[in-house]
Amino acid sequence: MPHYLTVEQLIAALQGLDPHLRVRLAVNPDWPYAHFVSTDVVVHDGIAYIGEDGQDHYLPPAVTEHLAWA
Repeated sequence: MPHYLTVEQLIAALQGLDPHLRVRLAVNPDWPYAHFVSTDVVVHDGIAYIGEDGQDHYLPPAVTEHLAWA
């Protein structure tokens, strides 16, 4: 995916997935944690910011490897 992701590209990336899957953000390779995704979305200066809603747990090793963080 491109560095500057658009809403259209994010929707396209998620479209084929089971709509009942839980969603987490994978954050920071130095501290590989999963974070809950908030329903808060703020648009400012042409950018949509999706809020983080708390930390869940360490990322599974398979995820950090797939993201090339391991």
